Amino acid sequence: MKLPFRRTPTPPGGFGPDAVEIQPRRMRVGEGYCATLTISGYPREVTPGWLEPLLTYPGRLDVSLHIEPVPSLVASDRLRKQLARLESGLRTDHEHGRLLDPGTEAAAQDAHDLSSRIARGQAKLFRASIYLTIHATTPDELDDACAQVRALAASLLLDARQVTFRQLQGWISSLPLAYDNLALRRTFDTPALAAAFPFTSPDLTADLGPTAVLYGANLSSASLVAWDRFAQDNHNSVTLATSGSGKSYLAKLDALRSLYAGVEVAVIDPEDEYARLASAVGGAYLHLGAPKVRLNPFDLPPQSKPGHDPLTRRALFLHTLIAVMLGETLSSASKAALDRAILAAYRSTGITTEPQTWKRRPPLMHDLATALTKDSDPTAAELAAGLARYVTGSHRRLFDGPTTTRPDSHLIVFSLRDLPEELKAVGTLLTLDAVWRRVSDPGNRRPRLVVVDEAWLLMRDPEGAKFLLRMSKASRKHWAGLSVITQDTADLLGSDAGQAVIANSTTQILLRQAPQAIDKVTDAFRLSDGERQLLLSAERGMGLLAAGRQRVAFQVISSPWEHATVTSNPQELNELDSEEDL
Repeated sequence: MKLPFRRTPTPPGGFGPDAVEIQPRRMRVGEGYCATLTISGYPREVTPGWLEPLLTYPGRLDVSLHIEPVPSLVASDRLRKQLARLESGLRTDHEHGRLLDPGTEAAAQDAHDLSSRIARGQAKLFRASIYLTIHATTPDELDDACAQVRALAASLLLDARQVTFRQLQGWISSLPLAYDNLALRRTFDTPALAAAFPFTSPDLTADLGPTAVLYGANLSSASLVAWDRFAQDNHNSVTLATSGSGKSYLAKLDALRSLYAGVEVAVIDPEDEYARLASAVGGAYLHLGAPKVRLNPFDLPPQSKPGHDPLTRRALFLHTLIAVMLGETLSSASKAALDRAILAAYRSTGITTEPQTWKRRPPLMHDLATALTKDSDPTAAELAAGLARYVTGSHRRLFDGPTTTRPDSHLIVFSLRDLPEELKAVGTLLTLDAVWRRVSDPGNRRPRLVVVDEAWLLMRDPEGAKFLLRMSKASRKHWAGLSVITQDTADLLGSDAGQAVIANSTTQILLRQAPQAIDKVTDAFRLSDGERQLLLSAERGMGLLAAGRQRVAFQVISSPWEHATVTSNPQELNELDSEEDL
């Protein structure tokens, strides 16, 4: 039976075919043909990403998933009736001595478990329907494609049947109109429906909470790669890549999309790359090294947990800072002299171990130099001479006064571009300390992301590397994630502290690697030959996301607005600035 050729005019500026021809088992839509299949049989158990093979079908296949929630009271009543029918059938078979039907027995057990979970509020029921609309250029090609899709569905234990005399309703149901015209539904519970979510990648399975971030498109399938660092064992990440591979681009996208999820972000920016991002989202931007912009390392935290001694913690940090400033590992005698001078500097402003004195004005770097000068120990005099350039010399501007600003924003960017090259490691350590004091504030708990771009500036100094390691170990306790980004892979893999930073980062992102470093990367991350070749030949923004034994290759994707906000391409920035001037 062939139904009449039905023509519908296309409205001006509209979309869709000029005409459709409806046949019992297929339709002619414009110049092509299509047929709709419905899934009528499902397996008992499904795994995450079980729709993936259908989504990656090489031909043109539209997969439509319709979901309708079932009220809890209705679901409980239906399950109770269904369970009564199943148990009645099993009891009848038992009374008459018949063998029990394994399918009915399994269905009764599943119904009982599901009813119990719904009663406890641990699951809900949904009516879901899945339709597959196949497109081809000729009827013969369409028949072959339908057979291939049915075979693919059968391999997934799905029963796909071609609808008859309802092809128009099937075609409409597969359009993005949220209208189920066939209503061939099957009841799903919450876990089964979540596993059917179209963007689930079977290569990377993890719990995705409210702080999940989209990283890009899966290179091996049609799915997307989303990841929630705050749902992992620790919240840290490390990104290793060569210059120009897109690592800062990805870091800025990660920060921007974390802001979408309500995560507070702090960035250590050595190259002034995050200015557009901060301006676009209304963040705070601090140019460390600019006139009258200072962070006093002697500042005590505004609050402290009971039993904690902030003065001692400040003294320990100052030991690390002074070692980085002097560019050497301090001897035992130097540490002793420095410790005496630090405590003397605090006493000179009235700060002692008594808590009531901790809110007084803290000392400055010149107070420490004065205390070292007054010490009769020759080692103290050597330390004072080494600090002279930071007190009275060319680098004094960073330390010659109290802290000038305490930024408070959802995005805080510390720019180090105005600092001399010799001071960038010191500036990175200072800003990390300022960020850490904010992160560890017990009175202000919230998820936070700390981005350290170009971490090799700090990793090349042993004391700086130790501070970064301590921060990576303690960040999880304060609901914070440390994101370490570097282009010098050898700095991280070539030191014990660097390897420990990687070990304390559940999320590991590898973009394009240099041939000189690929052997170390292969050994450290146990890459396969295919993953090794991917990283050697990867295009910009293409890489590997690894989390334990789970790995997935992905391509970074962004919207036009996101791209304009995070790009660092000079040509694109020039064009964007020209458009803004117009």
